[in-house]
Amino acid sequence: MVQLRELDVRQILRDGGMPFQLIMDTFASLQPGEGVRLHAIFEPKPLMRQLADRGFEHIARRLADDDWEIDFVPAPTQEKAEQEALWPEPVWNLDLTDLPPPEPMERILARLEMMESGEVMFALLNREPVFLFNELKERGHEWVGNFDETGKVYRIMIRATPSDSACART
Repeated sequence: MVQLRELDVRQILRDGGMPFQLIMDTFASLQPGEGVRLHAIFEPKPLMRQLADRGFEHIARRLADDDWEIDFVPAPTQEKAEQEALWPEPVWNLDLTDLPPPEPMERILARLEMMESGEVMFALLNREPVFLFNELKERGHEWVGNFDETGKVYRIMIRATPSDSACART
């Protein structure tokens, strides 16, 4: 049974605020097997897609015109664990935690241009590279990533792949 944390962002949204970082911080602090029950004033479809990429399934319920309740629970991980076990040792290890955006993304993309198909890079970042994901997807690279146990450092492994055999995931 998944333990759900309650997160109510309705008032922040009604006040014109942007609760995205609060939501991401909450997800970063989850323990294995935990999920989030999010209360919002609309159905947050972009957030749902992003969290699906991070391994969360959701069930959305519309309680009123401006009252939504969305349960996010960890998706089954057996397949993901099997796929992660198939990744070879990284050829490149990059610690990019001290660099301001967009330099980490630029360095990763530049390094990928020099890598052979199938080679793997491991990188440490000081935030989740949301914009990098789109670039990796467009270029056909595969990746897996998550925050470390502190929730402050994002770890990502990227496999250089030809653009015609793309199968990106997080």
